[in-house]
Amino acid sequence: MSLSATTAPPSPAPPPPDVTPRRRRGYLLNRLDLKYSPYLYIAPFFLIFGAFGLYPMLRTAWMSLHDWDMIGDHTFIGLDNYTELASDEYFWNALVNTFGMFALSTIPQLLLALFLANLLNRTFLRAKTFFRMAIFVPNVVSVAAVAIVFGMLFQREFGLFNWLLSFVGVDQIDWDGNRWSSWTAIATMVNWRWTGYNTLILLAGMQAIPKDLYEAAAIDGASQWRQFWQITLPMLKPTFIFVVILSTIGGMQLFTEPLLFGNGNIIGGNQREFQTLAMYMYEKGITNLNTAGYGAAVAWAIFMIIVLVSLINFLLVRRTAK
Repeated sequence: MSLSATTAPPSPAPPPPDVTPRRRRGYLLNRLDLKYSPYLYIAPFFLIFGAFGLYPMLRTAWMSLHDWDMIGDHTFIGLDNYTELASDEYFWNALVNTFGMFALSTIPQLLLALFLANLLNRTFLRAKTFFRMAIFVPNVVSVAAVAIVFGMLFQREFGLFNWLLSFVGVDQIDWDGNRWSSWTAIATMVNWRWTGYNTLILLAGMQAIPKDLYEAAAIDGASQWRQFWQITLPMLKPTFIFVVILSTIGGMQLFTEPLLFGNGNIIGGNQREFQTLAMYMYEKGITNLNTAGYGAAVAWAIFMIIVLVSLINFLLVRRTAK
């Protein structure tokens, strides 16, 4: 007898789970991530800038429109502080001092930094890392230490510079007693401290220039000097503009070096020979508590001068480097 086995039909498979809601949620989260996460990444910068940059600027602008006493009343006076500023001889004296020290420091500083950067960029120079580290050392030295050392060097009776000048028949110079000598002394301090910093920035810009351009120029018979003028300077234009603007901002805000050079005298010498705009702002806004509004007006005047001078330097350098 044969047995016939009947095969039962297979049971239907269970329906697949509904994944549409999960996919929809994942798609939505992905879109939110792509759209809003970049703003979250940059939000810390704007929060910090708003708290420590934008708010103080707006607060200072509001103070400049008032007769602001730090321990008294705040009376709205409009633009009276700025009107008074236009006829303030001490403000114009500080402006002249600032521009004088800025010219004596920034121009030689940038020229020397350009020369040193070009020298450090040469292939024949040995121990490049050592020289690059050494040239940056003055920038990491405390500005107080720099002022103490240079204050001793520029002493009238026993200073090194007066001793060296005596060998060529120059009488002793009272470095902090008149305008030009104090400008020269302070500019020397600034140049010594910041030349290495600008040198490394320019050196980084030079190393970004393709070496093929120099090799092609050398094959065509171009000298090192011609390569510098025809290749290095034009290709270095964006970096040089950045350095010029950075030096302009620092030069217009010069404060610590002249303050320490004058042994903490905020008026910059007996006759305000080397008082800068930043020192005058500190005198009016911090030292004299009842003229804080006028000090705020000085601060905004410095800001506008920096913007104007930076724009002029940018246009001049851009036009010259073409």
